[in-house]
Amino acid sequence: MGPVRFFVFALAGLLCWFGGAIAQQAGEKNAGRQTPPERGAAAEVAPAKPGADLIGAMKAYGASLEKLLKIHEAEFRKKAGEVQARREFYEKGYISRLELEAAQRELAGVEAKLRDAEQKIAEVRIGMAEAAALERLLKLPALGPGEYAERGSWIRYNGKARWSLAGAAGIQRFFSERFKRPLPVSALGQTAFHDRMRLNHRDAMDVALHPDSVEGRSLIAHLRKAQIPFMAFRNGVPGSASGAHIHIGKPSLRAALP
Repeated sequence: MGPVRFFVFALAGLLCWFGGAIAQQAGEKNAGRQTPPERGAAAEVAPAKPGADLIGAMKAYGASLEKLLKIHEAEFRKKAGEVQARREFYEKGYISRLELEAAQRELAGVEAKLRDAEQKIAEVRIGMAEAAALERLLKLPALGPGEYAERGSWIRYNGKARWSLAGAAGIQRFFSERFKRPLPVSALGQTAFHDRMRLNHRDAMDVALHPDSVEGRSLIAHLRKAQIPFMAFRNGVPGSASGAHIHIGKPSLRAALP
């Protein structure tokens, strides 16, 4: 082997050894670094600031849904009239039952679109209520374990219990036994709306009850007794009850969801 080739091989070996030593040192340094401990269940998490972009996006989305709702309402009235006319024709023997049933299916399809638009509009109003409240919440001190606070249009309670959606069935059972009707859940965990707005709602549920109603006060009392964290909103749109609901779980955080 010539001196030049020997020098090249020796240099390559030295570089490999040096790179391995650096990697090992970096690994030992990272291994020695302690991971910050997770916040306990009783610690109130500071919500990320919603920002004008999020609220503006909600308003724009809500406006588009309102226009879509009017289209579905007009189509529903038209199809309902057609069903009524075909029902009269069927009773007189002018058309077959199949023709009547076809019109009824079309009406059901339009009604499903109408209800879907109404549900999405309700989600937007609830989202706007939470976004507006979270902006005010950022200016206030965090609640300690078990503390309760009420500020005009909203209420918050930092319960000590470790809440997850696994507890939703117990709340639904309490409500149905107490009021003989299903709990009006408007959002259970992550929904398409939360994905669209990039909100982390994976471990929360929204209930469409006004916190000052008989049912709302009863649910709030139950949550406090069970030490379950929640936020309650009296309105989402200033001067109206639109968006009034009870959010069970920690506040919905703005997050970089996949």
